[in-house]
Formats: sequence, structure tokens, C-alpha cells
Amino acid sequence: MKVTILSPMEIEKEKTLMALQNIKELKHSYEVITCGIGREAIAKTMMALPESDVTVLMGFAAVVGQAEVLPAELQLGMPVEVTASLLYGYEGQLFENGSIKVFNAKTNLPCLLSLTSDKFVKTTDITIGTLVNMEDYSFVNLKRPQDFIIRIVSDFLPHQKPIDFFKEIEVIDFTKAIEAIEKL
Repeated sequence: MKVTILSPMEIEKEKTLMALQNIKELKHSYEVITCGIGREAIAKTMMALPESDVTVLMGFAAVVGQAEVLPAELQLGMPVEVTASLLYGYEGQLFENGSIKVFNAKTNLPCLLSLTSDKFVKTTDITIGTLVNMEDYSFVNLKRPQDFIIRIVSDFLPHQKPIDFFKEIEVIDFTKAIEAIEKL
């Protein structure tokens, strides 16, 4: 199977490529593309995708809740699959009042709801265990039925103190996410 992986940031692409190298015999062939951060960047990339059997949006996402109270599968660096997406706090016109999009899981990873926002989410009234990012809602509106999203937990909201995002993610490895794709 030919798999296209879209990574919003270059660091996510690098971590994906390292994870692919960690697996001795890959069952699928992979092309990894940096698509850019945000709804517009993912939409532009989706309009010009290379041919593949499946496209996976894969990158970091914050999870609502504190590490001390979240289950093991939602700790730093753990992969999860997004099976529902909602637009949150968007003030423009495209996707205004975006309704929830729900879809079936493709992997055996834990499944979560994802909120897509153009702004950094600082509110504390979001359900614990919800993912927050800037691309998922656009992806789910443009994806094919077989395409899906894997997010890797990068930080916890609300932040208890300022964080250095790039320092936080240094230790994160994407191998478990690639292993989940390899099982397809």
C-alpha cells in the first residue's frame, strides 16, 4: 500500500522519517510531505496530493488535561487517532459554525475528539482528553473515506507554566504511530 503522510511542521516530518528508519521491514511504501501549519495550509496541500492508497495527517497535538490525571495512553509522545473533529472559535467565514464530523477508526490506537482552532486555546471549559490543533477540521472536510489522522501528544492544556514547545518534543518518537499504520 502506498501511504502519504502529511506533517504540518518540518520537525514532525523529521520524526516521521526517523520512525520509518526504526522499522526493519516496512510493509507499505511512504511519502512524507510537510504541509504547513493551519487550516489554509492543509487545504492547499490536500488539493495537490500525490497519488496514494491512503493519506494520513500526522503530527503533534496538545491534549486537554494534566499529565498526572490522564491515562497512560494519553501521556507525552503517545499516538492517538482522531475520529471526530470540530471547529472551535473561528471568526472568519469559511467553515463558520462548523458542525462535528465523525468517522470510523482505521487503527487500534485510542480514539479522541479533536478541536481545530486558529487561535491558541486558553479556556479551561473543554472536556479533558480532547485534542487541540490547527489542521484537523480542514483535513476531515477534504479527505477520502480511507484517509485518517494520527496525533502525537505533545503537551497538556491549560499550561501550568510557560513551556518551550521544541524542548518538550525533543524526546518524542513517532515509531508507535508508524507501527499502527503498518498494521493496516
